[in-house]
Amino acid sequence: MKRPARVRALFALAVIAVSVFVAVTVPVRLGLDLRGGTQIVLETRSTETLEADAEATDRTLEVLRGRVDALGVAEPGLVRSGDNRIIVELPGVQDPRKAADVLGRTAQLSVHPVQGPGTEGDEKLPPGERVLPDESGELLHLGRAALGGQDVKSAASRFDPQSGAGWHVTVDFEDGEGWARLTGEAACHPAGDPQRRVAIVLDDKVISSPQVDPSVACGAGITGGSTQITGSFTSDEAKELALLVHGGALPVPVETVEQRTVGPTLGAEAIRASAWAAVVGTALTALFVIVVYRLMGLLAVVALLCYGLISYAGLAALGATLTLPGLAGFVLAIGMAVDANVLVFERAREEYAGRRRPSGRSALTAGFKGAFSAIADSNVTTLIAAALLFVLASGPVKGFGVTLGIGVLASMVSALVITRVLAEFAVARRRVHRRPGVTGLASVGRVRAWLTRRDPQLMRRPRRWLAVSAVVLAVAAAGIVVRGLNFGVEFTGGRLIEYATERTVDPDRARDALADAGFPQAVVQSSGDNGLTVRTEELTNEEAVKVAGAVAEVGGGAEKVRDELIGPSLGDELRRNALLALGLALVAQLLYLAVRFRWMFGAGAVAALAHDVVILTGVFAWLGKPVDGVFLAALLTVIGYSVNDSVVVFDRIRELWRKDAKAPLARVTNQAILQTVPRTVNTGIGVMFILAALALLGGDSLTDFALALLIGMVVGTYSSVLTASPLAIELDARTDGGKRSRGPGSRKPASNAAEQPRKTATGLRP
Repeated sequence: MKRPARVRALFALAVIAVSVFVAVTVPVRLGLDLRGGTQIVLETRSTETLEADAEATDRTLEVLRGRVDALGVAEPGLVRSGDNRIIVELPGVQDPRKAADVLGRTAQLSVHPVQGPGTEGDEKLPPGERVLPDESGELLHLGRAALGGQDVKSAASRFDPQSGAGWHVTVDFEDGEGWARLTGEAACHPAGDPQRRVAIVLDDKVISSPQVDPSVACGAGITGGSTQITGSFTSDEAKELALLVHGGALPVPVETVEQRTVGPTLGAEAIRASAWAAVVGTALTALFVIVVYRLMGLLAVVALLCYGLISYAGLAALGATLTLPGLAGFVLAIGMAVDANVLVFERAREEYAGRRRPSGRSALTAGFKGAFSAIADSNVTTLIAAALLFVLASGPVKGFGVTLGIGVLASMVSALVITRVLAEFAVARRRVHRRPGVTGLASVGRVRAWLTRRDPQLMRRPRRWLAVSAVVLAVAAAGIVVRGLNFGVEFTGGRLIEYATERTVDPDRARDALADAGFPQAVVQSSGDNGLTVRTEELTNEEAVKVAGAVAEVGGGAEKVRDELIGPSLGDELRRNALLALGLALVAQLLYLAVRFRWMFGAGAVAALAHDVVILTGVFAWLGKPVDGVFLAALLTVIGYSVNDSVVVFDRIRELWRKDAKAPLARVTNQAILQTVPRTVNTGIGVMFILAALALLGGDSLTDFALALLIGMVVGTYSSVLTASPLAIELDARTDGGKRSRGPGSRKPASNAAEQPRKTATGLRP
């Protein structure tokens, strides 16, 4: 074994060993859409005195962490996103009302003296004073705040069975003198007088208004900075009051801009369905690769298993959260890993079956060398799409970008290192060398043989293909104009709740029930066998309870399986980011392809990408499918997949042009397309198995995702070959290069023919 081969083998063994260790020791963190729970996104808001910058958000995060810890949620997650957003994940919390209420009470805590009973409509109060109802609904006239949340050192619930006080809350203040002064003034009023009370206010709501104990002397107050709030508290009430008092000192107010809840049943079904899709899709893809490439295909399947191990270990090592779209991206990257192997094997077939290489080993070496540039370029373009998803997207779609990026890197290691080590070791065996047909490289394959015999001239009239693309484009664009786009809640804002009912319910009946409950604008759709999806404008949690009651009444009972709340500001931002992601994707592809290839190829590829985006969006408009974050993930994946095909064709054009720099572009392009069609067909079939498995077995949550990718794969394959290439030919024909890049069978210009001297007949000879 030569030194480079030994280095590759040792590197492959090291990667596999490290991946096994990480996979065994470090578990992958599942997203809430897979394990169930609630995610709340809070956005900090600036005040007149304090800006909601990263520092203020970090301080707010620590206060919220204390609140969440007091809720007793197992393994909660709190992380800052950007400068002014906080993502709170609460696994296992299916009713977000309590959590949202606690986290939503975000105004600064304040402690007020009570001036007396309050009256409604009293608008002539001095600055800082207000009228608010106490815990029992009695109106109180509150004076200006004497203490703030920053003056609270700690608060805790206690139980004292000996004194008979039962559950109570102890509070320690930083400003002991201020607390003594406030309670000393209140103690000067007789027992039972409202002015003997002290009101603790949070988010314009009185959370407690205890009366100063008769034992406290007038003017002296409660000294030492410590006090007890007593009453007929239950354990939960005392804990919640302590939590609110202690966690009320937020540096800046926050607002809930997004809330998602996924039931455990839906998460378990998603994992099971995705696992089945992965197993079935991978098994069919593996079987297809083995049938086509025989021994090389079998070794590629082994490398694919290693790819899965490396990808899983990469997710675990980075601490990435595996979401449902991310799981789909993990499965999809299997098809992209197959593509790299197919590129290498097709190259090796050309070398070996074409008798340019004497042995399978030399053919493989030439195959890996010839396919490297196409593999690198196509994977870089996919990484660009993954990076845009990570930077611009949020939530599960961001997880898709992370998973897809890791999958692409793992596929390169799998195809270029592990497959090469296994294949070179196999073809070096004497038994394999004596039976070249076993390798799967000895013949060019049926598709290539048929194309060689027929030699179709696809690029003889490139404008015909452009006309077909224009017609399809017009039909798709008409769908966008006529039907409009069904933007999901992520892009429009509002609330979407999915229920599983006991019996099948007609959407019209459910719509009438919701109208009677006070929600006439609710959009109701069937979901699965016994499911309903209700989409409304932004609802409070109390209003969501009324919606659930109306659905349960007509459905004989209802279980909430999914709940998404998106604020209007976040919806606008996500919509802007979606357009920005698409624009940046097209610009990034254009720049990259212009650098790697000629400008006309970059322009043709980017035009084909825009063609794919419009057609896929138009098909979803005609079908009435939602255009949401998952659709955006599918759309950017289609862009990466489409440009992969274009890169493979352009790479072959570049190679052929180097051999014959004076050949017409149309003829070179036609030859490049015919030579790369076997790779396109075999890769397409492999990816088709994966996507079909996701569409049929992935469950309702993955159906639209897989459908978008299936449509996009077909359209992207067509456009990369029969839109990008003809457009590049037309652009080249309009430049100086068009003088030599005329298509096969074209005539010479009349001016050139006229300049040729004519030979006249001078006689006849026997």
